[in-house]
Amino acid sequence: MSIFQLLCSIFVGLLSRFRSGLKEEIGIFFPMLVLRVLENVHQPSFLQKMTVLNLLEDICKESQVLIDIFVNYDCDVDAPNIFERIVNGLLKTALGVTPGATTTLTPVQDQTFRTESVKCLATILKSMGSWMDQQLRIGDFSPKISEVSLNSLDSPNIGEDGSGIDYELQSDSYSPDTSDASSLEQRRAYKIELQKGISMFNRKPSKGIDFLIKSKKIGQSPEDVASFLRNTAGLNATMIGDYLGERDEFPIKVMHAYVDALNFEGIDFGEAIRYYLRGFRLPGEAQKIDRVMEKFAERYCKCNPNSFTSADTAYVLAYSVIMLNTDAHNMMVKDKMSRSDFIRNNRGIDDGKDLPEVYLSTLYDQIVKNEIKMSADSSVPQNKQPSSVMKLLGLDNIINLVNWKQAEDKALGANDLLIKNIQEKFKAKSAKSESVFYVITDTTILQFMMEVCWAPMMAAFSMTLDQCDDKAATSQCLQGFRYAVHVTSVMCMQTQRDAFVTSVAKFTYLHCVADMKQKNVDAVKAIISIAIEDGDYLQEAWEHVLTCLSRFEHLHLLGEGAPTDASFLTVPLVDSEEKTQKSSTNTASKRTNALQNPAVMAAVRGGSYDSTTAKNNASALVTPDQINNFISNINLLDQIGIFELNHIFAHSQRLNSNAIVTFVEALCKVAITELQSPTDPRIFCLTKIVEIAHYNMNRIRLVWSRIWKVLSDFFVSVGSSENLSVAIFVMDSLRQLAMKFLEREELANYNFQNEFLRPFAVVMQKSNASEVRELVVRCVSQMVLSRVNNIKSGWKSVFTVFTAAAADDRKSIVLLAFETMEKIVRDYFPYITETETTTFTDCVKCLITFTSSKFSSDASLNAIAFLRFCAVKLAEEGFVCHDKDTDHQSNNLDSSEGNAIVHKDDHVYFWVPLLAGLARLTTDTRPTIRKGAVEVLFDILKDHGELFSQSFWTNIFGSVIYPLFNSEICTPNGQSDSTEDGSWNFETKTVAVKCLVDLYVTFFDVMRPELTRVTSVVTSFIRSAYRQSASIGMSVFQRLTEGLASKLSKDEWKEILLCFKESAAHTLVVFDKIVKMMQNIEIPERNESYSEAEKYSDPDIEDEEEANMETSSYAIVKMKNHMSLQLLIVQGIVKLYETHRRSFCAEHMGIILEMLSAITSHASEVSSESALHIKFHKACSLLEISEPAVIHFENESYQSYLKLLQALLHDNPSLSREMNIESQIMLVSVKILRKYLNCAGQEPSKDASCKDPVVHWALPLSAAKKEELSARTPLVLHVMRLLGGLERECFRRNLPLLFPLLANLVRCEHSSREVQVALYDVFQSSIGPIISV
Repeated sequence: MSIFQLLCSIFVGLLSRFRSGLKEEIGIFFPMLVLRVLENVHQPSFLQKMTVLNLLEDICKESQVLIDIFVNYDCDVDAPNIFERIVNGLLKTALGVTPGATTTLTPVQDQTFRTESVKCLATILKSMGSWMDQQLRIGDFSPKISEVSLNSLDSPNIGEDGSGIDYELQSDSYSPDTSDASSLEQRRAYKIELQKGISMFNRKPSKGIDFLIKSKKIGQSPEDVASFLRNTAGLNATMIGDYLGERDEFPIKVMHAYVDALNFEGIDFGEAIRYYLRGFRLPGEAQKIDRVMEKFAERYCKCNPNSFTSADTAYVLAYSVIMLNTDAHNMMVKDKMSRSDFIRNNRGIDDGKDLPEVYLSTLYDQIVKNEIKMSADSSVPQNKQPSSVMKLLGLDNIINLVNWKQAEDKALGANDLLIKNIQEKFKAKSAKSESVFYVITDTTILQFMMEVCWAPMMAAFSMTLDQCDDKAATSQCLQGFRYAVHVTSVMCMQTQRDAFVTSVAKFTYLHCVADMKQKNVDAVKAIISIAIEDGDYLQEAWEHVLTCLSRFEHLHLLGEGAPTDASFLTVPLVDSEEKTQKSSTNTASKRTNALQNPAVMAAVRGGSYDSTTAKNNASALVTPDQINNFISNINLLDQIGIFELNHIFAHSQRLNSNAIVTFVEALCKVAITELQSPTDPRIFCLTKIVEIAHYNMNRIRLVWSRIWKVLSDFFVSVGSSENLSVAIFVMDSLRQLAMKFLEREELANYNFQNEFLRPFAVVMQKSNASEVRELVVRCVSQMVLSRVNNIKSGWKSVFTVFTAAAADDRKSIVLLAFETMEKIVRDYFPYITETETTTFTDCVKCLITFTSSKFSSDASLNAIAFLRFCAVKLAEEGFVCHDKDTDHQSNNLDSSEGNAIVHKDDHVYFWVPLLAGLARLTTDTRPTIRKGAVEVLFDILKDHGELFSQSFWTNIFGSVIYPLFNSEICTPNGQSDSTEDGSWNFETKTVAVKCLVDLYVTFFDVMRPELTRVTSVVTSFIRSAYRQSASIGMSVFQRLTEGLASKLSKDEWKEILLCFKESAAHTLVVFDKIVKMMQNIEIPERNESYSEAEKYSDPDIEDEEEANMETSSYAIVKMKNHMSLQLLIVQGIVKLYETHRRSFCAEHMGIILEMLSAITSHASEVSSESALHIKFHKACSLLEISEPAVIHFENESYQSYLKLLQALLHDNPSLSREMNIESQIMLVSVKILRKYLNCAGQEPSKDASCKDPVVHWALPLSAAKKEELSARTPLVLHVMRLLGGLERECFRRNLPLLFPLLANLVRCEHSSREVQVALYDVFQSSIGPIISV
């Protein structure tokens, strides 16, 4: 044994100091010397294996040696996977002897092997971590897991130096080949894929060859495949033989290429067969053997053409040699073949001739004395069934991953075979070129190493921790986990890192305290160590770490007997204060409290690691013994103070930018999991979130914004929680953070304050709890009033909160928010306008929302008053509208120089929202709000209009004022305007149109281009079919013309008059609708009645009559309103002339006269509808209402027309002559006289020359005709007076037109006495002087 130890010591020295020059030799000796012993699990020599384990421990301590082994062997296609086999061998040793297997080891020896192997694995990870830290210049990494010194477990170093420095690498004469990680990665990937192909070949040759060809590991030609089969190590000889014997075309070509590559020239036939079968084993199928040996015979004869007559001879002889070899050396064959038998069996095989007996005898002796040994198969270990513990830990798949690897260089058992194998390998080495020794400094190589070793190490550590309670072994496992997490974290190997962290977290047993032991407490310490030392690299693994910390804190509180968070979150405050009294520190007191605490009961029952809460199984009763065991296990956690726990969160300030974000994300996830617990909600992580935010608030803004994005979503989610206490707690925590954050001043044009305060706004909008909403308003109010100097972009969220509060259904919230808004607008208005332009818009929106408050009309009116106040403030601060880029000012705001101080270039965004908001309030359903909004809107425009440019005025008129009048003044469907909607709409627009005219008159010089549209708005009131609206329209129209009379040009007057004319003409169509309405209406006579039998027999008669009367009543009212409206328009026209006649030219007067002529013609048309009037007469008689005064309407229209013509003739003779007013007067007079004669039943004389008129009886007039004649008399008298007042020459010119009518009046027997007297005056004063002449 001392010789083996000395051998190992020498080997370690060579490996440590001269590995660069002995690469090939180490690659041969390492498997034979070390791995052969390491992989012998069941029946090893205890001393030998302990020596090997100590040797490996020394090797693993030298980090550079480990790296060099992996780079030069595991990444070399032609070298064995030494590092991989070391790890797998240590895994098998750590797992121990399989239960039921035969072994020479005692249990103590097996446990010793397990501990040492785990120690070696941990040392490997420690060396990898040390090398990584050295290369990356990371600070000293020395995790402390337990109080036990691990150094006491180390065996003495075999090498004195132990530094791992290769002397040849340090010498000046040697320069190793340095390689980067990318090339090593390629070589490593090539080797892995090649080994995969070899493994596939050894299972199914054709499939393996196809894979290797597709992955371009070998060429597609048969020669390349043959070369691969001949020269590649690790191939199964039996599988090679089977593939070469296949009958498919491609394998046959490969077999031919394989044989053709062999050179049998000058070689004896027996030696040729021996050499031929060295590369593979003959297949078991006769046809395959036939094909293989047939090709051999052909190749041998080709290489030795004079050996046999034909290849057939060699073929038969080859078969005989194979049979002889089997007969002579197979122990199962009893009757051996003699020399004579062999010679006899081969007679006549040489083309009918015998081969020389001497030749056959010599061949016989060679085979019998020296067996032809075919290539040995590589033994593949059988997969064992995984134990139940492995299945429990989920490690069975990892073990399978290890077992599928191709076994290399297996132990040969006998020393002579071992020596022979070594000799053969040295011979093969001498035939190859000198290999290159690579040195690498790129830490990326650790990723490849971890990919190889992480699964075996995970299995070894997990199995040992689970099955073993030995302090030394568990400490080594936890230390291995720590170094594994360190390496995988720094190297960004997410899957491997999470696997290691999860394993440690599971082994803490914090989810199942009843089964906790000291090793589990050590696992908790390891978790804390991981969090502190590798926090920068944990990323998503933080969630597992924080989950453990949360559970630890929960158990710590239970152990102290403190009330749970759930008691504070679900019971009144008074009760919770009573529960905060500390319990006694003795165990009995704790036990008594525990028996009464449901949280302790749940913890005793335990649960799975992945469950958010402990199993709440009421049927699983908890015994006092279980509670005693639970409390005793809780006492184990006292080894870890709460200080270490808090240190992790305080240490968060040292995390890098990416790490702190992932840390906060994980903390928020765990916090939500805590709070969502239905039975035991907790706020541990919630309080830590507040602490973390405080600790890290001073980070640079880019990092803090990423942190806050995560926290913002969290606060919104929790703030909207159904648990009122949790929501209030989190919003108060958010307030504290906001107060601290607002101490920092924000520069202009940034938006982070708004993002920071956004959770308040979102919770305000989403929360269903009025208490939470009120708290949000109070928090925001406090922040604004105390930090107003620093608020910039945060105003947006502030106003969003108050806007939501204004629409709240709780009065206290509305009034509280309005109180703060009042303070802001009155005292802090400059802070609003000095920030973004949209801030003022948000303020206006907020005030407008307050106007909709259903709780306080005073608040609504005050909000409107504050809008006026905002306008005053804007004017005071110099928000003047200049004509800069007047075409599209609102679109050119971004192109300004950005100077918000000089002239306030973005003024439009302050004034327009204010005015547009007031305009929207004009549609409010409350009269006081509507009226106040209209008045304030136009007062602002009137008071501050001098600040506005023409372009701004145009914008205001288009976007604010005109939309007020977009809808119809009254409902156009003929419905009454007495409805609530029509009433308030009419009232609002009445006030608005009056204000509009006053405003336009005031700023006419600036807004002159809007004349047509303003006039259209005003005259739209005249279009209404209702007298009240038209009356207002006429009144406002007169105010407009009076205010602008001296400023209007002829063209502008024309525009106004044409618009007036169009509106007046639009009102005339109402009569046509009335006629159509009454067209099919039948009105019964007053004395017409139905018998009772008729009514009962046909009940529809009564309904139809009632409907007809309702329609008639509506038509009568409509008719009266229509005539009244027309007379109103006539009066307006006359007054317009009287007021502005000096401004009118002939064109203007023509429009006016056309309007009057149209109305008089319409009046005549109305009076001529006798059928309609008869229906109206009947209906009015039945309804007992007055009839429409149609004749009065006609008389008034004609009389006004005549008066206007007469006035024009008198006032402006020249214009009268130009417009031929005299002729128009005569035509109107003729119409009036003819109507009168028609009514009196006196048709005008068709033959004026008839000297003997026919005498006829005068029929008496009906009462209706008499009334009509009496009604028309005043108009005729007016005409008579007009004719009598004409100048003599004028009367003379028109006498031929008038005389027949006057003569008929003389003949009329039914004319009144006043008409006869007036007629006498005309004849005496006007006709008499003409006749006397």
